[in-house]
Amino acid sequence: MGQVISVNVGQPADVPWAKTLGRTAIDKRPVTSRVAVGRLGVAGDVQVDKRHHGGPEQAVYAYAREDLDWWAARLGDGELRNGIFGENLTLRGVDPNGALLGERWRVGSALLEVTGPRVPCGVFRAWMDRPGWVGRFTRAERTGAYLRVLEEGDVAAGDPTVIEHRPERGTSVTVTEAFRAFHGDQDLMRRILALPGHSARWDKVAERVLRGPA
Repeated sequence: MGQVISVNVGQPADVPWAKTLGRTAIDKRPVTSRVAVGRLGVAGDVQVDKRHHGGPEQAVYAYAREDLDWWAARLGDGELRNGIFGENLTLRGVDPNGALLGERWRVGSALLEVTGPRVPCGVFRAWMDRPGWVGRFTRAERTGAYLRVLEEGDVAAGDPTVIEHRPERGTSVTVTEAFRAFHGDQDLMRRILALPGHSARWDKVAERVLRGPA
């Protein structure tokens, strides 16, 4: 059993480096009260670029405190605060990267299901302001996990995170393996497409991956 260390939300801010829309809500900050979790995410949180983020299949983003500490040790700037990667849930004792697609977590009173990895984008790169950040984040394969909301509820820091259902290992892929599929592993992509109830986003990604190099 894991634990919610922090629940984080963000509001839109106008910034020059978010070049597509000129604004972002990646700067997520911890809240101290219980927060409702609905089908489209955590109350009080906004996804600005709805073309690439948010929606029912990416309603909640979770990242492990252990992975933030791993990054802090390598970046050399001291502790990374909860929410710094734009995550809604900072967790301890749960490995989002090793979670299987279709795995279900009881977080507070909400039931969440793992749908895939976070893929780093230009806003994330500019926000972190590190040379080669996208490549570095990609190579580390510590992506965190997106989740859909199967049962609405509420959550607060200190709540337990319980894995209520985990698919059999041979019938699914991990979040890390899904990230590799996104980057071109065709065998893993075919396994994702065979999963009942897989996110529709994977069908679009599969068109590119299974087509192969141009």
